[in-house]
Amino acid sequence: MHTMMIRTLGVIELNSIAKGYLVTDTMLKAGNVDLVKAHSICPGKYLILISGDVGSVKAAMSAGLEIGAGWVVDHLTIANIHPGIIPAITGTGQMEMGESLGVLEFFGVVSGIAAADQAAKAAQVELIELRLGFAVGGKSFVTLTGDISAVTAAVEVGADAAETAGLLVNQVIIPRPHQGVLDSLV
Repeated sequence: MHTMMIRTLGVIELNSIAKGYLVTDTMLKAGNVDLVKAHSICPGKYLILISGDVGSVKAAMSAGLEIGAGWVVDHLTIANIHPGIIPAITGTGQMEMGESLGVLEFFGVVSGIAAADQAAKAAQVELIELRLGFAVGGKSFVTLTGDISAVTAAVEVGADAAETAGLLVNQVIIPRPHQGVLDSLV
């Protein structure tokens, strides 16, 4: 992966798996970007996540959206992505459990990524996981931790971001979660 601290994330969700492979190939050839993830998700969709510098991601996204045309369900480009987003998606982050747990659940994948980024930037929290569409019926959810006031602020910001678009399913804040709940997170 690129070593720049400021990253841009590009996301395209398609309703064709076959077209997803073609769009992924096109995007990787169009810009000097890193492939974060590209795979099928529920229910029979395809998700592509790339990262890199702003110009490269924009070039790759433009090429991908053009070749994907009528198959694109949703897409998003976020410049200056919160540094915890990609590790939360890929399961490579290191985190220490805080005093509380926040969970945000969304109807869509793209809305989950956008809300997680805004939530993580809004307060001093650590992202645990950002699950995108796989084994959750095409939904997404984010789990985060920190002190109760930070988790509350982050969850409110993330919920507001998705609620306006009608894509928020639910949100919870659990102060001092039981060890059994914490064990289920890993």
